[in-house]
Formats: sequence, C-alpha cells, structure tokens
Amino acid sequence: MKDIEIQLEKLRTEAIDCALIARLSTDVGKRELFTKLAEHYNVLAAEVQKALAGNTAKP
Repeated sequence: MKDIEIQLEKLRTEAIDCALIARLSTDVGKRELFTKLAEHYNVLAAEVQKALAGNTAKP
C-alpha cells in the first residue's frame, strides 16, 4: 500500500512540474504539450487516489 502512495505522490509531483514548465514556456507548442501532460498526470493521480480510497474502505 505504501508503494502505491509513493507512486501517487510522484504523479502529483510530475503534474505540478509539467504545469510549471507550461507556465514558464515561451514556446506555444511546448506550453500546450506540458499543459496536456499536467492534465494527464492529474487524471492518473485522481484514478490512483480513487483506487486507494476503494481499497481502504474494504475490511
């Protein structure tokens, strides 16, 4: 379970990093790419969080 939490934190960190790169980028293509990557990492993190919540709810 701890491994999944570590991976979840890594996904969240990647999302934050990609969003930061997108905001700082002066290149439109890179900005769009890193914005999409940040969104994708956020979706993945949300799915992992949902799976974790489902596992902890079971006895």
